[in-house]
Amino acid sequence: MKIPACRLADLPRGEACRLDFDPPIAVFHTEDGEVYAIDDTCTHQDASLSDGWLEGCEVECPLHASKFDLRTGGVDCPPAKRPVRTHRVLVEDGMVYVVPSDAAQNQSHQPHLPPRAAARRVEGRA
Repeated sequence: MKIPACRLADLPRGEACRLDFDPPIAVFHTEDGEVYAIDDTCTHQDASLSDGWLEGCEVECPLHASKFDLRTGGVDCPPAKRPVRTHRVLVEDGMVYVVPSDAAQNQSHQPHLPPRAAARRVEGRA
């Protein structure tokens, strides 16, 4: 499944947009022209990474300054300790699409999900 995010021309370099998906996804267009997608919620607290500061291939959380690598989802600066999921991005005919990761369904790698999303998933199984 691929989700249309926006037209590439509508996402200036150095900017981000948020997809209201479950959990939300942030799409970043770096100054170098690369496009990345990660889970939008910081793993430290409930803050939107799409509202953060983009520098190179890192986004800094607007709440407590944790930094995440857009290529790997890894944490480069505390207080966050857990990575965010990355998602595949496709650019076709000027349109940006996101292919959501299915890592949450893979038992060998359970990513940290935002508290609200994790609670919804548990309630959905009950």
